[in-house]
Amino acid sequence: MSAAGRRTRVVTLARRPGPGGPTLDDFALCERPVPALGAGQLLVRNAFMSVDPSMRGRLEETEKHYTTNFAVGEPLDGSAVGRVLESRAPGIEEGAWVRHRLGWRDVAVLDATPGDPAAFAVVDADRAAPSTWLGVLGQTGFTAYTGLLRAGELAKGDTVFVSAAGGAVGSAVGQIARLLGAARVIGSAGGAAKCGLLTTELGFDAAVDYRAEPVATGLRRAAPDGIDLYFDNVGGDHLVAALDTLRVGGRVALCGMISQFTSQTPRPSIDHLIQAVLRRVTLRGFIVRDHEDLRAEFTERVSGWLRTGDLVSRQTVVDGLDNAVTAFLGMLRGDNVGKMLVRLDPDVHA
Repeated sequence: MSAAGRRTRVVTLARRPGPGGPTLDDFALCERPVPALGAGQLLVRNAFMSVDPSMRGRLEETEKHYTTNFAVGEPLDGSAVGRVLESRAPGIEEGAWVRHRLGWRDVAVLDATPGDPAAFAVVDADRAAPSTWLGVLGQTGFTAYTGLLRAGELAKGDTVFVSAAGGAVGSAVGQIARLLGAARVIGSAGGAAKCGLLTTELGFDAAVDYRAEPVATGLRRAAPDGIDLYFDNVGGDHLVAALDTLRVGGRVALCGMISQFTSQTPRPSIDHLIQAVLRRVTLRGFIVRDHEDLRAEFTERVSGWLRTGDLVSRQTVVDGLDNAVTAFLGMLRGDNVGKMLVRLDPDVHA
């Protein structure tokens, strides 16, 4: 099936979000021609695409987050997995499954040049379902794994607290921490249903419902003797509560601070960082792409845990590219449990 003359639907950024945050009107769904296939390239029918919190910062004009910002009038991009329809790349056959960075469209033309596994990789759909390679076997799980080991220096016997634990990264962090030897795992989530999921299905020892009580109150109850490691996806009041609860010599793995975009309340003062001094706390930010040397180890261990049932893959799947923006906005509100995905090929099961 040739790309010549083909067109594909794409989602573009129609305008920068206003002060109230992104809305449906900030995006547009349109058609674009599919480029002719050149040497070393693949024509891929996307099956699933990911929507991620890191995309929120990329909608802005000046503030840089993780990678380049989106351009007004141009297609969005993000992680996707799909099946090769046509290949002009040696060693990659038609029908192969690939993970890549050209989501937000039905069909993509990819450069198959070996390089960053986060940007392009052939994946084994027999080892795990295609959608899983965007979740616990993709950047989501890899972020949890590298953040715990590299930034958080997880040690056996640690008490670990993770914010946004009902989301994609957080739900993986809690499970992986336990599998790597944490003695106690505590998560925060919004609402009784998500908190119940953490303790009944995902193996958390305790959950803090930040909608029902202040995070600091719930965390003190769940960890009366303090915590050793905080995995931060939220910032704001969660980070302050963790700083006040960390034991001397504790660690903070700074993964993300989505509250700076979604919270309508005043931000806590930076003066709270005095607790890092008094408790001799290490705060370490990290970007997952800096730790590709752990990729093979991660894939082997996590796929094994999935196979044995020791690790649960939770996903929220929304169907259709025309609903991708709705899925993205819902993810920012915390509507998802586990990884938020958009199914682009209705014939592929999650």
